[in-house]
Amino acid sequence: MLQVLFRIHLFGHVIPIYGYGLMLVIAFLACVKTSRWLAVRKGINPDHFVDAALIAIATGIVGARLCHVLENIHEYTRADLTVTQNLFNIVNTREGGLTFYGGFLLATPCCIAYGLWRKAKILVGMDIVAPVVMIGLGFGRIGCFLNGCCYGAPCDLPWAVRFPYYSNAYLDQYAHGKMIVPTDLKSTAGTPLNPDVPPVSDSPPLRVVAAGLTALPVHPTQLYSSFTAFLLAALLIVYLGLPHLDGRVFALMLILEGLARYVLELIRVEPAVFTLRLHGQNYAFSISMILGLAAAVAGFILWKLLGRRLAGSRDCG
Repeated sequence: MLQVLFRIHLFGHVIPIYGYGLMLVIAFLACVKTSRWLAVRKGINPDHFVDAALIAIATGIVGARLCHVLENIHEYTRADLTVTQNLFNIVNTREGGLTFYGGFLLATPCCIAYGLWRKAKILVGMDIVAPVVMIGLGFGRIGCFLNGCCYGAPCDLPWAVRFPYYSNAYLDQYAHGKMIVPTDLKSTAGTPLNPDVPPVSDSPPLRVVAAGLTALPVHPTQLYSSFTAFLLAALLIVYLGLPHLDGRVFALMLILEGLARYVLELIRVEPAVFTLRLHGQNYAFSISMILGLAAAVAGFILWKLLGRRLAGSRDCG
């Protein structure tokens, strides 16, 4: 975890450069570069994908934030904060808080609408976008790791990671009774004190105590997701270069990413939005698990429809 990578001193001001934000910038540049390269290979105007990327990042951030807020609505309707403070927390994305599927669900139709307006080959464009989306997700998850969000469940594996005091993982584990905070680092309300503000920031001894505390070891699910996304991107690029029905690269992305996301959600710490009781057992589903399964099903349906479309065109011929 490294929320602030470095600070720039400019005209008497200190500007922090956040790891999450920097990864989003790198993701955007990598997506634009890759989409232009793939567009040239497929004989499509690459400039269209630059415009589409700008539309995707704008609508994607809105959708991703909205989905995150709805999934964690209790954090943004706190009774101990004013309406203005809750609204500020809703729009404050500098430290993360973006849900991939929320951004994908809003950005996809917006980009398709742009393609229709440009009279582009929609299915071919979707095939080009498929690996690009995975590349963006891969860099975005590295940003999540630096930010300390989207962490996994506790584990004792050799590659497990320990996030520092006052990280999301630490606060979550403390809220569930898995961590004990020293009395000197507790507020009058019994909550952990923020190490970046007084009295902890003004007390060297307290800063030392805080620096020595870590959360329980957890799965680095952000890195699992990043590795999976880059792997899927490579697979989709290879498939894009092989003979295939237009649109099936995008369908394959939905199937593979949806299934991979569902599996990863099994070891992630996410709030459940739906519980299914079956044979006396409760099965909890987070919103990402539900959307992951929905994406896989949608991809399978699209795959079959594209096959029927080809068969129908042959029959007409």
